Amino acid sequence: QLQLVESGGGLVQPGGSLRLSCAASGATLAPYAIGWFRQAPGKEREGVSCISESGGTTVYAHSVKGRFTISRDSAANMAYLQMNSVKLEDTAVYFCAVSAFAGCSMETIPAPDFPSWGQGTQVTVSS
Repeated sequence: QLQLVESGGGLVQPGGSLRLSCAASGATLAPYAIGWFRQAPGKEREGVSCISESGGTTVYAHSVKGRFTISRDSAANMAYLQMNSVKLEDTAVYFCAVSAFAGCSMETIPAPDFPSWGQGTQVTVSS
């Protein structure tokens, strides 16, 4: 059974950087797209980014485009989210998730497409 564990969260100052990791065990990530989501207190869960099974297609929420970079290492069964130029509004619990599909939706990152989820890692942006 696929298990996902996120790591790399923590406290970071505005303008700083953080790299989140998602480690998979129990099954291979290789055939599936991978997504990162976040949920801030009192807010709905938001799709942040998606990367296709080949890594050739990446999709970003408008709020993070140009600042965050998603990547994957299928051989290592890992996925990553590089967060640069973070803002106060990036504060949230971040989740990685594995899609039921190989590709990403081109404009949105719909959570129902992702049946497998990690427990999340807290990212707090504060001065």
